[in-house]
Amino acid sequence: MITQIYSIQTIQEALDCIAAGVDYIGIAAATHMHLPAEVSLEAGQDIFRAIGSQAKKVALTVADSPEPIYQVIELLQPDVIHVCGNHYFADAIFARTARSILPGIEVLQAIPVTGPQAIAEAEYYAEFCDSVILDSVDPSIAGIGAAGIVHDWSISAEICRRLENLGCRVILAGGLGPDNVAEAIRRVRPWGVDSFTRTSIKLPDGTSRKDPELVRLFVEHARQTAKDLGI
Repeated sequence: MITQIYSIQTIQEALDCIAAGVDYIGIAAATHMHLPAEVSLEAGQDIFRAIGSQAKKVALTVADSPEPIYQVIELLQPDVIHVCGNHYFADAIFARTARSILPGIEVLQAIPVTGPQAIAEAEYYAEFCDSVILDSVDPSIAGIGAAGIVHDWSISAEICRRLENLGCRVILAGGLGPDNVAEAIRRVRPWGVDSFTRTSIKLPDGTSRKDPELVRLFVEHARQTAKDLGI
């Protein structure tokens, strides 16, 4: 069971995640879309340099076209590129291009779990993506995710069952925190679990920062549950 934590904004937050044992550490790479907790590409480079090989480095983007995403790949050299825009979705050509720019990069496509149609969508992306992330949607927030709410886990569980033999990994996201990640794992059985809003603290100015203790508990509960289930 891998754990993935978004959205890191400082080197110290990244180091705190590493200390907590986080497997995949993600940043929201700025592509002029004004994401919550986004960082400039320059800041992203600094954060990724600090992470090094201590965890997998994930760059998230909600760009409306592939060109800004290719720039993110070139400049940040992430281990994983996470495509989660409202208007642009990965396709086979994007996946091939991304891998030609940076051999070995993994392509992660976000799936909005708003109904049963998400099952067919996940099966489609499994054909050329290394993994999919099943997330919730808040119409007031750009892209898929950062909503802080759970979705229908029965749909996500069905996606996990169907993609198990297709060679595409499934990460469960959407309102997960230390208090509910164990139940989510028991019900969905994903390959990994992701958290942003529920491991963050809201600041008076409307921004957020990571809470190291919440991150630690999230990782601890996820790993213990997976161990208990033998997955």
